[in-house]
Amino acid sequence: MSDRISASVRSAIMSRIRGKNTTPERYMFAAMRAAGWRFTEHPKNVTGRPDAVLRPSKIAIFIDGDFWHGYRFPQWKACIPQRWQDKIEGNRKRDQRVRRQLRRQGWKVVRLWEHQIERDILNCLYRIQSAAELPHFDECRVRKRMAALPPLKHRNRLPRPRKEDR
Repeated sequence: MSDRISASVRSAIMSRIRGKNTTPERYMFAAMRAAGWRFTEHPKNVTGRPDAVLRPSKIAIFIDGDFWHGYRFPQWKACIPQRWQDKIEGNRKRDQRVRRQLRRQGWKVVRLWEHQIERDILNCLYRIQSAAELPHFDECRVRKRMAALPPLKHRNRLPRPRKEDR
């Protein structure tokens, strides 16, 4: 399957995609601050450079984009060119390797998908809370903070699987 866009246009589009401070990260960080948690963003001295770290609890939090980290990748991988399949496969392998390394170093790893944050950010906070064994947070305060932010766009970003793959 070839790309419908020229290489230069595709390059310009891809150069605008950022790895840090993405919208799901900013929303998750705002929710974590509203919950009263202290954390470090993108620490350079932790294996794999997680998106957030709760150091006292030794929790590494990764906030993964559905496309780039291959959420349900086997279902839709045939819909994209081979070079992107290779890129996403490499990302998935790196994610597994980093998770294993962190676990060996005594870290707990919490991986949150982009669509989970968009659909239910409170559930994401509860997952972190249970992993870190943190005290309960004020849910009303978090809801109020999230209401002050513009709504997260709930879009389908993944390619549709071919009919014969469904």
